[in-house]
Amino acid sequence: MDKNILIMSKFPHRVVEHFDETFNTFKLYEETDKQKYLKEVSPIIDGIAVMGPTVVSAEIISSLPKLKIIGNFGVGFDAIDVKKASDANVKVTNTPDVLNDEVADTAVALTLSVYRQIIEANKFLLNRLWLKSEFPLSRKFSGTKFGILGMGRIGKAIAKRMEAFDCDISYHSRNRKDVKYKYFSSLENLAENVDTLCIITPGGEETKHLVNKSILEKLGKNGVLINIARGSVVDQKALIEALKAGVISGAGLDVFDNEPNVPNDLIELENVVLLPHVGSATIETRYEMGKMVYDNIVAFFSNKKLLSPVN
Repeated sequence: MDKNILIMSKFPHRVVEHFDETFNTFKLYEETDKQKYLKEVSPIIDGIAVMGPTVVSAEIISSLPKLKIIGNFGVGFDAIDVKKASDANVKVTNTPDVLNDEVADTAVALTLSVYRQIIEANKFLLNRLWLKSEFPLSRKFSGTKFGILGMGRIGKAIAKRMEAFDCDISYHSRNRKDVKYKYFSSLENLAENVDTLCIITPGGEETKHLVNKSILEKLGKNGVLINIARGSVVDQKALIEALKAGVISGAGLDVFDNEPNVPNDLIELENVVLLPHVGSATIETRYEMGKMVYDNIVAFFSNKKLLSPVN
């Protein structure tokens, strides 16, 4: 297919091979001087393949006169200026569904790790402290009240898993969903009535700092916060202060503000479990996500229906 695709981020190797076999590819992620390279190839680029959080700004979109499609790797697409893309008649796609299980599994892992202090227990054994004393008792998770902020595809997958732990599941989203779980019309009420608040809602300006000091206070001193959505949804400064002061009990975080720069004030806390944004990071799922980016771009240039259009 005689189309020129700009691969802005480092995709799984097998996915890059698919692109190389089908298109003329230009790998921005391999270049040292990315701005210079982008300027050189800008007149010929027909499509973009990109992984978040690589930014596709209005300026970049404007600089590519032949651009017709942006294939985004991931469900969230807040790093892409979708409005500018729409104005320029550029299609944007994402990769829903294929990562639901992995992200939901990560939510479970984070939750159990916080409640049962799995990471601390591992350190305790490795440092041979078990030879001197018993590891302190942790908290029971089964049967607790589990709240979900965002009852989309992944939220439903998380809820399904939490049923196995006999959790009392409730949720808040912009609209009531066709699910059996209890609905709270306000996030404040949800936080006040659960032991765990799990965030799986889109990022962007609409949800920025949705979980703030007030919500953390409602969650309370025995409450646990789990975030596998976007770092921007939580007021990170307020969270650090709440964790230090015992306003909430603990947190499990896979996402942060300004990734990969995680503040020392957060890293140094003992009541957190921190992951480097690996919610969907398995070999199998990352391949499927990349393949979906590829399939969307192939479909577009073959004049076929897109698998997962955003705009």
